[in-house]
Amino acid sequence: QVQLAESGGGLVQAGGSLRLSCTASGSTGSFNAIGWYRQAPEKQREWVANIVGGSSTNYADSVKGRFTISRDNAKNTMYLQMNSLRPEDTAVYYCNAFKMGLGSYWGQGTQVTVSS
Repeated sequence: QVQLAESGGGLVQAGGSLRLSCTASGSTGSFNAIGWYRQAPEKQREWVANIVGGSSTNYADSVKGRFTISRDNAKNTMYLQMNSLRPEDTAVYYCNAFKMGLGSYWGQGTQVTVSS
């Protein structure tokens, strides 16, 4: 059973930065895709960024140029560096890992609040 644990959320002023971490119980290199999603109050969960096939990074238009996804396979950890944060980035952020034949796994979420 794969377990994911996020950390690094918090309260930050608009324009500030945060770095989220997600540590997996298994090797992040063994997954077909790893990524981040977020869910704001009364909104559906939305995709933020991912790494597919080991190296291809992809971003939602709303975060492109401000967020950077990365991973450290030696630490079984992926990161989301978030810069130039905006109030509309406020949400619970979830990490996700997908492996064909096993399915999709989610962390418990970490709250990010951006004040104006």
